[in-house]
Amino acid sequence: MGYKGVGLPTHTATTTRTKPSKMYKEKEDVVRWIFKFVGRRKKILFIITTLVFIRVLYVWHGEDGQKVEAPHSETTNKEPLSNIHNNLSHVVKAAKVYRPRPPPYFRGYTLPPDHPCNRFTLPPPPADKKRTGPRPCPVCYLPLEEAIALMPTSPSFSPILKNLTYIHEKPLNRKTEFGGSDFGGYPTLKQRRRSFNIKGSMSVHCGFVKGRQPGRGTGFDINEKDLLEMKRCRGIVVASTVFDAFDDVKSPSNISKYSEQTVCFFMFIDEKTESSLKRDKSFNRTTKKVGLWRVVVVHNLPYTDGRRNGKIPKLLVHRLFPNSRYSLWMDGKLDLVVDPHQILERFLWRENVTFAISRHYKRFDVFVEAEANKAAGKYANASIDFQVDFYKKEGLTPYSTAKLPITSDVPEGCVILREHVPISNLFTCLWFNEVDRFTSRDQISFSTVRDKIAARTKWNVSMFLDCQRRNFVVQRYHLADQEKLKKKPTPMAILPPPALVSSDLPRKLNNVSQVVSITQPKRRGRDKQLSARSQRKATLPTRSPEPV
Repeated sequence: MGYKGVGLPTHTATTTRTKPSKMYKEKEDVVRWIFKFVGRRKKILFIITTLVFIRVLYVWHGEDGQKVEAPHSETTNKEPLSNIHNNLSHVVKAAKVYRPRPPPYFRGYTLPPDHPCNRFTLPPPPADKKRTGPRPCPVCYLPLEEAIALMPTSPSFSPILKNLTYIHEKPLNRKTEFGGSDFGGYPTLKQRRRSFNIKGSMSVHCGFVKGRQPGRGTGFDINEKDLLEMKRCRGIVVASTVFDAFDDVKSPSNISKYSEQTVCFFMFIDEKTESSLKRDKSFNRTTKKVGLWRVVVVHNLPYTDGRRNGKIPKLLVHRLFPNSRYSLWMDGKLDLVVDPHQILERFLWRENVTFAISRHYKRFDVFVEAEANKAAGKYANASIDFQVDFYKKEGLTPYSTAKLPITSDVPEGCVILREHVPISNLFTCLWFNEVDRFTSRDQISFSTVRDKIAARTKWNVSMFLDCQRRNFVVQRYHLADQEKLKKKPTPMAILPPPALVSSDLPRKLNNVSQVVSITQPKRRGRDKQLSARSQRKATLPTRSPEPV
């Protein structure tokens, strides 16, 4: 017997056919519909795959910081195909609405209120009347680990200027009003005025005008291997220069292992300095290094003046290292004695500035600085007078307290700290153009370029104390001065006669550290006369009493 009410045929021994039930017909229709629908399976798989991909992409963007709410969907496999199309279009529209935010800018930070650096004040200078010149003063650096952790991950804001490009001239147009060179170009006075009109996108003269890439056929040429290493510098660059064998090369000290591995140290020299350096035992000919310095020999120097050639890496370091973020420039006569991360944290990141330089310890006025340069024979007097008169006609005035919060118009330009953002790059480009057009004394042109840019933007230069600069770099004599000091005979010391030693004292002292040298204070006036009389009485022989 068969089971009734089941949509399957009953298996019996007889050959009689039974009529299919209603449930059996419904199952057969479902199977037929499924086989009919298989023809569309490729299209469904494509749609489902697309939905999954867009969903994953959408969630990934949401995890990246965007709070975009995903469209609510309750689509199942039993949902009609038209609803799937509708949901797909809805997701695609939501994906098109999403736009990634521009990179955030570094906004600075403040140290905790109880941090020791917030309570730090400069102590009064030591009362040493014999030493009246400049001297170092204490600086509150953060510990190295804290300084490294506070290095900004985003660039600082560049007011107005967002895109800066550089002019290449081929052939050169030398028929301009005055000034210029084959290396820096010959910008007209109209181009000079236009360069101070700050806009969102600008193109200015900035050295290397004869070639498309600095270091290749532009003057100040560098070999390909060194150029490749310079391109790889993407963080902090410490750069210096020695030309005409003017200084000796000494490696930075007190540098952490982390900075040794992450900071680029480049010393640019000419062929004359290379010949002198090869005789130095500290120079490694295999690695081309002196300590941490990677020594780069520059060929085809564009100027005959070594000081003017030194302005190229000093002011155009952002062009030589196009991928670097920060730079610390120092003259060849200086020795770096503090880790670069701590220096940049103190004078750039903590102050939330993109350009920092120390002010002159003694002079604050450009007119006074010009006279000092003339007196010291730093440059031709007529050229200095011409430059100062040019700036005076443009509105340069002597420095006074009316210019506050600007604290000085004269920098001590042997150290420059900067972030390579468009506005600071523009400043050094225009500053270099003044050095190329007028005298090489960059202290004279500094304030003119700074004030013209500040008049158009809210950007300005941070000028810290010169004694703070002397805290992290030690100044040495130039090489010629060192040779003079070596040849100068050492003055013979005039020693006092040995004092009488009592025989009761021991011949040797077990603890040498117990010996203390005490200098007697100088006596003056009547006290001095009394002291002399008492000494004479002490030296007179004593008489024995006469016999009675």
